[in-house]
Amino acid sequence: MNESTSNSESGSASESNTESVSLTDDETISSILDILARAAPEIRGGLPGRRVKTDEENPSGESPMEADVFADKLLRNRLGSLDGVGEYASEERPSVDDTGSGLSVCVDPLDGSSNLKPNAAMGTIVAVYDAPLPAHGSDLVAAAYILYGATTTMVAAVEGDVTDYVIHQDGSYEPIEQELRIPTEPTVYGFGGRVPNWPRDFESFVDEIESDPSLKLRYGGAMIGDVNQVLTYGGIFGYPALTNAPSGKLRVQFEGYPVGYIIECAGGASSDGSQSLLAVESGGLHDRTPVYVGTPSLVDRLESALADGDGVDATET
Repeated sequence: MNESTSNSESGSASESNTESVSLTDDETISSILDILARAAPEIRGGLPGRRVKTDEENPSGESPMEADVFADKLLRNRLGSLDGVGEYASEERPSVDDTGSGLSVCVDPLDGSSNLKPNAAMGTIVAVYDAPLPAHGSDLVAAAYILYGATTTMVAAVEGDVTDYVIHQDGSYEPIEQELRIPTEPTVYGFGGRVPNWPRDFESFVDEIESDPSLKLRYGGAMIGDVNQVLTYGGIFGYPALTNAPSGKLRVQFEGYPVGYIIECAGGASSDGSQSLLAVESGGLHDRTPVYVGTPSLVDRLESALADGDGVDATET
């Protein structure tokens, strides 16, 4: 994999779907990471003037921020024109864009864009599949996220290895930690969703977590920032099934699969409450799932708590 930007945004098309990443796919994945790194300073630089909502409505029924649309268009143009990328999809688009032949790319262009106004952390999430969209978790060949924090970093999982990169202002990037592993001793936790809408079994689990003096609350409102805290310090992040949204909020293709893949490649665990996120069945591009990721011991405890509880008995509205 490249450790700095390349001079070209092109790679070779995937010749076939195989169980392992072929050389041509590996070159395409490296080019995707190069494009992401080069785009990151541009996305970050375009945020100040795009902190208001548009008049549009995305597939989730929400009004995206101008920054969401800006990031999506930039990534669509760059990734969609790359040889070796056959499909492009994003949270901001209702359907898949056919861009040629090769790997499929799913993008959450600006995770946590509601954090624009308070100037808090945000990110970009990318999943690369060796199958048409919507794909399955077993079709993932790479996943990455960019975090726009005090510095701009990129965590990428390719062929089972997770690397943390720092991205410089010119779009070049270099590894700051290779073979990244989640700590076995957890210290942080964070959970999303309105507390009144938490099901009883999940609320009981949270009470148990909060009573542990070794764990500290870390929740910032952008999933990828909270996941990065867990990956750095060990712990658990969750966005549960809710009484008014039994499928949760997060999207399988754009968030559940890639985040689960990164965490599992780093030695952690992921779950929808009963199974690995990578085992979740997804028949639609914008399907949702509960998401729990973190240190295996805590994810195991979460699954046990939900298995012993009442579950979610409301219908999604």
